[in-house]
Amino acid sequence: MSELTLFLVRIAYLAILWIFVLSAISVIRSDMFGARVPEGARTTGRGSQPKQTKPPKKRRGAPTQVVVTSGTNSGATAALADAPILIGRGSDAAIRLEDDYVSTRHARIAASGDQWFVEDLGSTNGTYIGSVRITQPTTITLGTQVRIGKTILELRK
Repeated sequence: MSELTLFLVRIAYLAILWIFVLSAISVIRSDMFGARVPEGARTTGRGSQPKQTKPPKKRRGAPTQVVVTSGTNSGATAALADAPILIGRGSDAAIRLEDDYVSTRHARIAASGDQWFVEDLGSTNGTYIGSVRITQPTTITLGTQVRIGKTILELRK
């Protein structure tokens, strides 16, 4: 092999190595500090006021809170009036779980009309309803067990 070819192979190897190192640092950074929010999506408190919407009427028997029923944070609750509810290890999560199998931004519970949905936010270990891993927003009702890592959550009145 000529010296020029060997030199180019070494440079290419070094470039690929640095790309790998920088991508690993990027993944670790996003896991520790969360994803970046675009400047246009941030609310600054100046300018236009957010639209005030009245809360939907509560049906009898409709769930009012999410409760952690099993796991290290057993007993933790979040009011569904504050929906959408973010679940994860991050500081911005409404239900913060101290579980090694939970991502920083793991799942979200949101409403659409009278129905409640749970959505996995691209977590590594997945979100389960019963023993079925969900891959898209899935309807949940009162008493449906949602498993995130070693933690189980339910909708309750």
